[in-house]
Amino acid sequence: MKAISYSRYGSPDVLTPVELPRPVPKPDEVLVRVHATSVTSGDYRARSLDMPPGFGLVGRLVFGVLGPRRKILGTEFAGVVESVGSKVTRFEPGDRVFAYPGAAFGGYADYAVINENAAIARMPGNLDFGEAAAIPFGGATALDFLRNKGGIKAGDRVLVIGASGGVGSAAVQLAKSFGAHVTGTASAGKREMVEALGADTVLDYTSRTPASEENLYDIILDTSGTATYSRYGSALKPGGRLLLVSSSLWQMLAALFARKTGGRKAIPGYAPERAEDLRFLASLAESGQFMPYIDRRFPLDQAAQAHAWFKDPARKGNVVITVKSD
Repeated sequence: MKAISYSRYGSPDVLTPVELPRPVPKPDEVLVRVHATSVTSGDYRARSLDMPPGFGLVGRLVFGVLGPRRKILGTEFAGVVESVGSKVTRFEPGDRVFAYPGAAFGGYADYAVINENAAIARMPGNLDFGEAAAIPFGGATALDFLRNKGGIKAGDRVLVIGASGGVGSAAVQLAKSFGAHVTGTASAGKREMVEALGADTVLDYTSRTPASEENLYDIILDTSGTATYSRYGSALKPGGRLLLVSSSLWQMLAALFARKTGGRKAIPGYAPERAEDLRFLASLAESGQFMPYIDRRFPLDQAAQAHAWFKDPARKGNVVITVKSD
């Protein structure tokens, strides 16, 4: 099978095409013919080892001390079940599925295997493979932080910092689906995009900072790695939550140990990969409440260009890699 591999950390040019044997599913695994995958911040960090300050050693321990432990990137993918292991009961050949292997990776190839009990679900019927492939990372991250960590409810006022990115664009839509009033921050050139996602208000972060507000938001979700409790704590209502999707080690420690009042909280962490979250997101997609925003699509042999575009300041939403043309 064709795949994109890398053997050292570095620029997008470390990604090179290779020919590999097709994987054989174990008794509890599903073999998927991959149609689409994407570039996520997880893929970017694993390829570049560009970690938030304070997490450099953690990055090497996770991805490989001397070089990449997993040489085929792709934290999320969508495709068609090719075959199943002898003990698989949840899926069968021909099923259209999307999956979230996370740090196990594997999507940058013609075929990928995943345990049937891992984060894999049937695709929403109204989405194409590229759209389905772009659901898991941004959608599941936003869902976990808003619902599980943030306890979002109808009527909440939510601020999404970095609303035009993969996680941020999902967070805007999911917060609206929960009945919240949503404010998103974005540059002037991305204002229309964030408005189209459903944001009630869009702030140009280059000219106005929401950190100067007082007691306004029930939830502030930061995807940019720039928010600190010392800056944004006063913008939270009593009992409000600052959700740190991306942050340096020092920001996390400062947020955890900051002197807080009025029941306000700062919550860092990560979002695990769960099949039930994918099924929930699929139901929202089928009802029209969630649609991953796709900026550009690249063929698999242009994975390096896709990674380069992912870091371009002009990029909006998700960058999809097409593995098999429909």
